[in-house]
Amino acid sequence: MDAVINFLNQTGFSLILDYPQTLIMLGIACFLAYLAIVKGFEPLLLLPIAFGMLLSNLPGAEMFHEALFEGGKVHWDLFGGQGDIMPGLLDFLYLGVKLGIYPCLIFLGIGAMTDFGPLLANPKSLLLGAAAQLGIFLTFVGARYLGFTPAEAGSIGIIGGADGPTAIYTTTRLAPHLLGPIAVAAYSYMALVPVIQPPIMKLLTTKEERKIQMHELRHVSKREKIVFPFVVTIFVALLVPSATPLVGTLMLGNLFRECGVVDRLSQTAQNGLINTVTIFLGICVGATATADTFLSLSTIKILIMGVTAFALGTAGGVLLAKFMNLFLKDKINPLIGSAGVSAVPMAARVSQVVGQKENPGNFLLMHAMGPNVAGVIGSAIAAGVLLALFG
Repeated sequence: MDAVINFLNQTGFSLILDYPQTLIMLGIACFLAYLAIVKGFEPLLLLPIAFGMLLSNLPGAEMFHEALFEGGKVHWDLFGGQGDIMPGLLDFLYLGVKLGIYPCLIFLGIGAMTDFGPLLANPKSLLLGAAAQLGIFLTFVGARYLGFTPAEAGSIGIIGGADGPTAIYTTTRLAPHLLGPIAVAAYSYMALVPVIQPPIMKLLTTKEERKIQMHELRHVSKREKIVFPFVVTIFVALLVPSATPLVGTLMLGNLFRECGVVDRLSQTAQNGLINTVTIFLGICVGATATADTFLSLSTIKILIMGVTAFALGTAGGVLLAKFMNLFLKDKINPLIGSAGVSAVPMAARVSQVVGQKENPGNFLLMHAMGPNVAGVIGSAIAAGVLLALFG
């Protein structure tokens, strides 16, 4: 009978009585899984995140231990099983997040899948991608007023770039204790791009502006596409060295795509590698959303500030396009400015959809891809600036 009682006391059902808040986290995990599976909200990452959250909050499973990474450091001495902690599976997988490996590999895959031709064909779109980073820095200021430290405010602000890997990479270095809520907010808002952006785009533009038709983009030569990764990598590395890991891997992936001599590497980066890393990254990020860190007032603040950052980034791109039109002979449709956030290619598709509703003859997708891919570079540079200032 004593053995039976001892067994029952060790079950997760018994442990839930001691930690009832885990029930809330399990409910949140199931809700995120519902959004991914039923609603189709960014399922490739939201589903692994949801299940990672589920695994780390199951009482007694002991798959993730925050103590191993306490204080923003990896306590390597505890990974040998010394003391009271026996490292779990997610502890070992999380090292890829903590050491900045997974986000950089994701960028390698993104680079291999991205065509920078629209950006090269219309260099002005680089300005729109830069303007969309406005949300990052304005939200940084707002977060400071809400009582967050400079490092925490920087991590919250980067949500405005609508770039999950960059948000994760930045947060693991500046505010690792906030990784769970920041990552969930970043990917949730990326999934909600078609819901959040259109009202802002319509509010800031007139019907006539949304009807503006743009000329076909010029042809970009293969030589330009091959030289571009080298130029960007060298320039960014010299300007913001701390952004080199992200921008460098992004450009390496794009070079694989464009050079034409490493098709196997390009296909691996676009498919097998990025898919594998996405699984590991999602599960590990979800695992950091434990009840103790997620169920707090700061999480609510992060969610509010995150959507604010995203909205400001969208507005920044649109408003700069309107301002540029004051001086341009060939007008820009301001809707493409909203694609300056780096949710590739979803933000560009939203620009296309909203534009075609006003003018069925509008084909803005390729024009919007310019600021869209510029936003990827811009968010990485913004992250590098924040890391240089507060890292």
